[in-house]
Parts: sequence; C-alpha cells; structure tokens
Amino acid sequence: MSGVALGGLDVTFRAARTVPGQVRLLVELRLVEWGLAGLVDDMTLIASELTTNAVCHSSGREIRVRFTREPRGVLLRVWDASDAMPVRGQAVETAADVAAPDAAALESGHLDGMSGRGLPIVEALAYRCGVSRTKPYGKWTWARVLA
Repeated sequence: MSGVALGGLDVTFRAARTVPGQVRLLVELRLVEWGLAGLVDDMTLIASELTTNAVCHSSGREIRVRFTREPRGVLLRVWDASDAMPVRGQAVETAADVAAPDAAALESGHLDGMSGRGLPIVEALAYRCGVSRTKPYGKWTWARVLA
C-alpha cells in the first residue's frame, strides 16, 4: 500500500485477497473524518464490491483506489489492469428450503454461480456508477454516492 493523499485517498495496492478489507476500513475512517458516518454502510459495501472485482481481474498486479469528497457526496474509483469490462451475472433463484451445504464451494476457484452480483448491488446503492477505459490498458470502475 502506498500514497494516501491529503483529504482523500489515492492508494496503490498489490492485488491480494486482503485488499477489500483494507479499503473498507480506509473508506470508513475517511467518511467518519468527513462527518459522513451515515454513508459508511453503503460505501463500504460498494468499496468491497469494486475492490474485490479489481483484485479478481488484475491477475496479481496492482490496483489503485481513489476516494474523494465532493460538494454533494463522495466518489470512489478503483483501477485495475484488465481490459475486460464488468459483466452482470445471471440471477439464480434458490428457495431456502432446498438450499443445502456444498463442500465443493470451499475449494479454491470453485464457481458457484454467485459471481456477477456486485454490479447490481453497486447500481442499487450509488447515485451514479460506471466504467472508464484507460490507455494503454485497464479501466477505472467508479461509484458516486450523494450525502
């Protein structure tokens, strides 16, 4: 982790599974410092979704997180080196009475049909969100939330 800018966050991480938790904590601390504790739940969930996706798609490279205070709210941006654009997952309907434990789900790399749900969560919580490609590669995925 490197580089915390005055007022906001501008941090580069080596992509690792621990990064979403670190980013959630940094976002929470910054929101409290800004007097925006009411945004903590939504913003930490958004931060978790965006950084988890970046870690998963960055192939072990670096990701970058920028979090800024704006006149009407906050803006979180997460950069990763992948050119692949986010994809919505298929909704899978399950009834609680038929759900059963799945030992295979504990194995690394197991695909359980649960991926692809982060984008709809971010869209539901954010005022605006999107993706911007960067040159020569990569993209910023971002979400703006009003205070």
